[in-house]
Amino acid sequence: MSAQREWYEKDYYKVLGVADKATEKEITSAYRRLAKQYHPDHNPGSEDRFKEISAAYDVLGEPAQRKEYDEVRRLGPAANPFGGQGRGGGGYTTTSSSFKVDDLGDLLGGLFGRGRAGPTRSRPTRGTDLEATLNLSFADAVEGVITSVNVTSDTSCSTCSGTGSAPGTSPVICSGCGGRGVREENQGLFSFSQPCRECGGTGMRVETPCPTCAGSGLERRPRQVKVRVPAGIDDGKRIVLKGRGGAGHNGGPPGDVYVVVRVGSHELFGRKGRDITLAVPITFAEAALGTTVKIPTLDEPVTLRIPAGTRSGRTFRVKGRGTRADGAAGDLLATVEVAVPETLTDAQRAAVEALAAATTDSPRRHLGVE
Repeated sequence: MSAQREWYEKDYYKVLGVADKATEKEITSAYRRLAKQYHPDHNPGSEDRFKEISAAYDVLGEPAQRKEYDEVRRLGPAANPFGGQGRGGGGYTTTSSSFKVDDLGDLLGGLFGRGRAGPTRSRPTRGTDLEATLNLSFADAVEGVITSVNVTSDTSCSTCSGTGSAPGTSPVICSGCGGRGVREENQGLFSFSQPCRECGGTGMRVETPCPTCAGSGLERRPRQVKVRVPAGIDDGKRIVLKGRGGAGHNGGPPGDVYVVVRVGSHELFGRKGRDITLAVPITFAEAALGTTVKIPTLDEPVTLRIPAGTRSGRTFRVKGRGTRADGAAGDLLATVEVAVPETLTDAQRAAVEALAAATTDSPRRHLGVE
């Protein structure tokens, strides 16, 4: 479906939720609010809605395009070249008293692609979103940290501050279009509008380009972006830094930076959400007879009581010794593991053999195969 056909079928004012008498500022404000709400990065599955909003702003956000759209909508079916009216299926008729030669010229300009290759005036464009990976140590992820990531993007030129003009000069109003961004091309009875070639449709012209950015107002360079990492962040989480991405074009807002967090491992501890895990080796004698052992935590060591008859793999919970996230503290989960020696001294072997001889009940009796 071409853009011209959509004009007869789409109420762009309704799409943006504004009145048909809305000001340019109100239209731009509505577009930015809806584009942020339905951007696919923040609202998965809203791609079609986002495209519809962008298409509406492409027309209503450009004064010349909006004027043409309003005129076409005012003329109604009489101006619809796709409606199948008129002789020979041509789609439009000149019998309407409200149809003017200028209207026909605008319609033909749209039908045959003359002067309608793009917006008549460059509209504000949002900057690109960037992604960076942040590698954190286990301790930094648990405690939280303020650090920075490196990104490379288009940013406002440091020499001309984004004006595109060399220092000491400023952009001037384009003499070719008088600052309108469009020029009229007369073709007999018809008049066609097309973007001004001298200023590219911006209405302003840079006479002395900035030597750094060559007049674009942007330069690509690496930079550091500060990141505040909350305590207890999990591996794989994304931190969104609003407005720290690529620079916008023609006054558009900057993009965002998405920081993907990668948390390193610890030689002793593991993580399960807010809880910290720890493996605690004990001897067979300690498991059978019971004991107390000192174990490390993220802060000071604590004493853990092992009751007699503790089986290998049992987990003990130490309250409040985990990580703090979202204002709440997790626990320390200490799992005991009975350590089996790989080699025995003669005295140890004799003691184990004596224990085996004194053991009359088999732990496998319930299997029913002995």
